[in-house]
Amino acid sequence: MVEEYSVDPAQLLEAATDFAYQPGANSDASAQDFLNRFPLPAIISALQTKADYPGLESALVDCLERVFKTRYGASLIPHYMAFVTVGLGAESQKVRRLACQTVSCLLDNVDEAVVIQLIHEYGVYQLLLNCLISGDEEVAAASTDAIRKLASHSKGIDIIFPGSGNEATNLVNLATNCSPLGRVRVLALIVKLFSISNSVASRVYNSNLLSVLEAEISNSSDTLVTLSSLELLYELADVQHSTEFLSRTKLLQILTSIISDVSAESILRSRAMMITGRLMARENAFVFIDESGCRNLVSAIDRRLDLSESQNADECECALEALGQIGLSSKGAAFILSGAQPAGRHVIYAAFDRQQHGKQLASLHALANIVGETRAENDVLLDGDAEQNLRRLIYETASKTSKLTPSGLLLSVLQQDSEIRKAGYRVITGLVMRPWYLMEVISRREIVDIVTDAFTETEKIGMEARHKCCQSIYKGFTSASKVATDDALSGIATKLEEAIRRGPYLGRKLSEAQPAVMTEQRF
Repeated sequence: MVEEYSVDPAQLLEAATDFAYQPGANSDASAQDFLNRFPLPAIISALQTKADYPGLESALVDCLERVFKTRYGASLIPHYMAFVTVGLGAESQKVRRLACQTVSCLLDNVDEAVVIQLIHEYGVYQLLLNCLISGDEEVAAASTDAIRKLASHSKGIDIIFPGSGNEATNLVNLATNCSPLGRVRVLALIVKLFSISNSVASRVYNSNLLSVLEAEISNSSDTLVTLSSLELLYELADVQHSTEFLSRTKLLQILTSIISDVSAESILRSRAMMITGRLMARENAFVFIDESGCRNLVSAIDRRLDLSESQNADECECALEALGQIGLSSKGAAFILSGAQPAGRHVIYAAFDRQQHGKQLASLHALANIVGETRAENDVLLDGDAEQNLRRLIYETASKTSKLTPSGLLLSVLQQDSEIRKAGYRVITGLVMRPWYLMEVISRREIVDIVTDAFTETEKIGMEARHKCCQSIYKGFTSASKVATDDALSGIATKLEEAIRRGPYLGRKLSEAQPAVMTEQRF
């Protein structure tokens, strides 16, 4: 019994502190040595009876956390599960956090069959859910991590999603009946579970857990609740298999409604547009989302940009960035550049408008995505009327400015600050794969001079973007037979070749250090 163990709290505090804060990872040997001096029952007894001793509880919690992270320490956990369950229900938040972390160590280091039996036998999952709902922020995070690890086990997922519903552990019921904070934590757990794998995401979907997220996002009476739920959906949308499952829910229609709602808070519309961009950024988005759903989402963003006078700058930039995200895939780019009034026109118009710096920067990066700067070489050009609309819109934009030509627009971009220039390099990299735009670039020697100038950029990202731009122009130049054989343009090819050979960082020619004062000048 732990009552039989009694140690001097001062000695235990000193030893635990030394062990907890020794540098580097603890070895099995060091953990075993420590536990030989102070057996686990003695430490547990001290946590239960001497927690009020100044500094002891914190030191023991930190110490045991490191002990259980060793394989030797983890091997002892199955023999002390009764105390783990007590810790999960303790009043001390530090002890509860330690107990949750101990469950994680158990799941990481002990045989799956043994772990699942222990979780069942001691009702650990229910206790972890209690920690999730009623613990402080650190306890909730530790509990979420333990449940996520449990779900990663092939048999552990059956505890979380049993065949026969257990009212106490049913996540839908739990989210419905707990406090607003607890509900957000359950939703965060659902997102973590969903991201583990496609099979776990399927269990989440089949358990109707996404309906809880739908209900929270639809809660128009509380902007903060809606925003918190949208943040979780934004995280969920980043999961590779998210589009497959979210397309089966009402969440896409809810996003469309939020974006279209002129009475909604601007920040809600902005977040909904960013989520839309993430969901539609992948090629498979157009496999799982039907055409009408895609059209409704893009049209909602299009209408917000049409109402530019009534929206703030942040919302406008979010809308443009969302279109850029959709345009990452060739199907998405073709979608927003198709039709008589394509949504992509907003991106092109704003990309060359110097009136609002943030809006122009967002548009240039969006345009770079749409024209294929990040896509594979064989996937840059678009199908259908998208390419024609792209060319028409760029020439149309140029004709409405004092620059008159696309090359003039491009030169004005490269003559601005470094952030705008970096985005400009990305646009050129994608567009020069098109012969008509290649001619615009090489027709202005000033553009080539800026792009090949090793002194133009001083930051790593800018240097890399400029170098990649040189490579794309040179590749387009050499692949266009009529241009490559033009003697008048041979100097441009040589200049580009030299810039590429120098690399992105070693552009400046090496020079020997020169003394500020020559030797003979000292006397």
